[in-house]
Amino acid sequence: MAGNTFGNIFKLTTFGESHGPALGGVIDGCPSGLTIDFDSIESEMNRRKPGQSAIVTQRKEPDSVTFYSGIFEGKTTGTPIGFLIHNTDQKSKDYSHIKDSYRPSHADYVYDKKYGHRDYRGGGRSSARETACRVVAGAIAKQILSDIKITAFVSSVGDIKIDKHYSKLDFSEIEKNPVRCADPNTAASMEKLIKEIRKEGDTVGGVVSCVIENTPIGLGEPVFDKLHADLGKAMLSINAVKGFEFGSGFEGTKLKGSQHNDSFKADGKTKTNNSGGIQGGISNGMDIYFNVGFKPVATIMKAQQTIDSKNNVVEMKGKGRHDPCVVPRAVPIVEAMAALVLVDFYLINRTIKL
Repeated sequence: MAGNTFGNIFKLTTFGESHGPALGGVIDGCPSGLTIDFDSIESEMNRRKPGQSAIVTQRKEPDSVTFYSGIFEGKTTGTPIGFLIHNTDQKSKDYSHIKDSYRPSHADYVYDKKYGHRDYRGGGRSSARETACRVVAGAIAKQILSDIKITAFVSSVGDIKIDKHYSKLDFSEIEKNPVRCADPNTAASMEKLIKEIRKEGDTVGGVVSCVIENTPIGLGEPVFDKLHADLGKAMLSINAVKGFEFGSGFEGTKLKGSQHNDSFKADGKTKTNNSGGIQGGISNGMDIYFNVGFKPVATIMKAQQTIDSKNNVVEMKGKGRHDPCVVPRAVPIVEAMAALVLVDFYLINRTIKL
């Protein structure tokens, strides 16, 4: 299997399966001399880990990280940073009933057809549990990008959405509710919907929005490595993501150029920010903002028609512990992937200036 490494200078390679003994990663290209804030890494992991509230999977994993290389006396050495996250609460028997069947809209079928063999326990390598490794790397990347603020939040669940511009929201509200919505009233409605969906044995999707503040001008390498192109790839690599838009996005297609253009002010800033902080694939110093759309989780507790490995039509029903909605736990993952993209371009810029 190829495709397990992300990044050009600051690189993350991940390994492991949902129900294997551990997940892990190797971070290469991290500058030396960075003092690591381990509490910050733990905090980021706690935001992503399962079992944190009544509206997520009840799998109980501490998701503590053990570092084996690349850090000495609390500082990075410039050598590869190797780490492990041990799995402690696997219940593989919950998946024994699907070992020969494929969950609709899940990676089960294509993994089996591509590789001729699959780990059906929790989806194996295709499980969103792999994203725990991304959060570790993203937490370190954030520490390199200490002047840049990356904030993600849930902006919609099903048909319920925030009807305010992000500049009108209080980001301090995000971690005060289990949905991680920046608007308290909307968060309560979202939480209620997720609980109702869970009782039905079903799932629901949503949107995570992200705002990046204090980005310097000049990040991005046209033509093919534009900043928004790499952000798009990063977000679309996250499990269950079905869409990515930045700036005015698809709504911008309804405007005229005279309405959409961001007029400049004397200080180089723009009066509006339909560009979403990126012009020509390069950051322009304005806020970068984008939306990431997540589909409903494929594993549901309702009977569905599917096929088995011999192409027989069968009926299956999900068992075990699953998220009725992934977006609350996806918030730190979106931030982590944004940080990995930005740190790569930041280090490229630093190399060019040298």
